Amino acid sequence: QVQLVESGGGLVQAGGSLRLSCAASGSTFRFNAIGWYRQAPGKQRELVAAISRSGDTKYADFVKGRFTISRDNAKNTVYLEMDSLEPEDTAVYYCGAGNLYGGKYYRSDNWGQGTQVTVSS
Repeated sequence: QVQLVESGGGLVQAGGSLRLSCAASGSTFRFNAIGWYRQAPGKQRELVAAISRSGDTKYADFVKGRFTISRDNAKNTVYLEMDSLEPEDTAVYYCGAGNLYGGKYYRSDNWGQGTQVTVSS
């Protein structure tokens, strides 16, 4: 099992920025990537961005260059820098362990508890 703890969510005005962190521990060797997902009320959970241990990345189209995913392997931590936030970005953001191969991200059932991001207009 992999333990994942998200932090950094909060309330921000439209156009603002937030930086989310995902600290991983446990059997992280089973997976080569961490993905950030989000789930808004009444909607399905969707992939936002993913990054492999070697630094390969994948972004959802709606990110449009506003978000940047990065990782610090020494700290087993993945970050999601979110800029130019919009009210439509309001959701609970989760990180999950998975694998990134050939540009595709394969998620597992290992999730953190989530962190709320609220963007006011």
